[in-house]
Amino acid sequence: MTLVAGIDAGTQSVKLLVYDTGRRHVVAAASAALALIERDDGTREQQADWWTTAIADCFAQIGPDIRQRIRALGVSGQQHGFVPVDAAGAVVAPVKLWCDTSTQAECDAIMAAVGGEAACIAAAGNPILAGYTASKLAWTRTHRPDAWRAMRTVLLPHDYLNFWLTGERFMEAGDASGTGWLDVRTRRWSPELLAAIDPERDLTLCLPPLLDADASVPIRAATAESLGLSPDVRVSVGGGDNMMAAIGTGNVVPGRLTMSLGTSGTLFAHAAQPVVDDAARWAAFCASADGWLPLICTMNCTVATETIGRLLGLSTAAREALLADTSPGADGLLLLPFFNGERTPNLPAGRGCLHGMTPSNMTPAHLVRAAMEGATCSLRSGFDAFLDAGLRFDTLLLTGGGSRSAAWRQMAADMLDLPVSVPTQPEGAAFGAALQALWALQRHAGDRAPLVDLVDAHVQLDESAAAQPDAASVDAYRTHYRAFVRHLDAIAPLYRA
Repeated sequence: MTLVAGIDAGTQSVKLLVYDTGRRHVVAAASAALALIERDDGTREQQADWWTTAIADCFAQIGPDIRQRIRALGVSGQQHGFVPVDAAGAVVAPVKLWCDTSTQAECDAIMAAVGGEAACIAAAGNPILAGYTASKLAWTRTHRPDAWRAMRTVLLPHDYLNFWLTGERFMEAGDASGTGWLDVRTRRWSPELLAAIDPERDLTLCLPPLLDADASVPIRAATAESLGLSPDVRVSVGGGDNMMAAIGTGNVVPGRLTMSLGTSGTLFAHAAQPVVDDAARWAAFCASADGWLPLICTMNCTVATETIGRLLGLSTAAREALLADTSPGADGLLLLPFFNGERTPNLPAGRGCLHGMTPSNMTPAHLVRAAMEGATCSLRSGFDAFLDAGLRFDTLLLTGGGSRSAAWRQMAADMLDLPVSVPTQPEGAAFGAALQALWALQRHAGDRAPLVDLVDAHVQLDESAAAQPDAASVDAYRTHYRAFVRHLDAIAPLYRA
């Protein structure tokens, strides 16, 4: 039976799974934790060799017989990070990550140089946000001039891992659309935005070619040997973690909506045409497959629930049990969960705000519910934006750590008034990378079957975790969500001043 591997290089850890395509189950899995460089100015960085060391550690945890049977692998990576690489292939500076908010001034300068946010959206489909890669280049140019001069190639985290695996420098449109300088409508680089980043340097010379989503590249012999893999392994183009999660959850055709409840919360859909919003309520990304991936991302999802859990000294199980003691709306207690700042809405200087406190609702149970509801309301705002764009959905696919909570699954069904399904494979990004690798392997062999056929054959749903909307709770959450929006509208100017 054919084995394929998926690597998910996230912010907190690297995860590896090996999937048996014949028996349709995961035969091995491993993980390795990652450190994070944090500073009070919003800096969030990692060293690129931490990732490669972690990947090697993961493969070392897998039996040699399994490693030798792997025929293809794909890489999912945290989006937006900037890996500056010199001519010899060395990384010349720490990697600034998606969650780095120290570059807000550079965002403003880039958009001003282009002609403002509207002009930026017209040029590429998205504004330049602090999370995107563009501002990290401009910041490096100013603050790390030696690294900027030495840089010859711009890579994103998963691109760098592909380079490490294959020796080849390339990108693909899905992850590249999160840079800020790819015109998502045409899948071509925007000369206006590149010039705004550095008007003195032709940055197109630093951008590797864009490969098709079904392409694959042979693994480098030395890397294969070091990892205990066959030299015949092919490496697919991979993609950003959200793009790979779309594949791994089965979201590759219109009508399916995926909500990921992780450190950050994401909500994304598949579209056959570019879906660009002049108001920039969502990220107008390309998919790492055919089509596009409009996406809402919040910076505070399980961050909110875990922050309240730490405050109260409650485990995950204890918090889950407490939810039964409260009803939808938490008796008027409302949390705006912007503990890390926020990008949807775009409030990088935002902070968490608790409203509606009374003697009766200031209990651990109400605080736990308010945190979960606040994180879900933030994602609901993205859902409304998608509906405004004409997108329609018949199912909500739930993934991420929060999807293990029965209460959260029911809350999502009620908040969005959609039936909830949960894929059996919890590591959606790593699984998606493995499925893309299988697709690319089949294409290399001449099989032209569409991706949706492969995905529907391999993505399985956990029927025991399904949830249906409850009519009374749907009505209660409509009222609660309107209150959430009113409070958000009231406090947003305080953090934009």
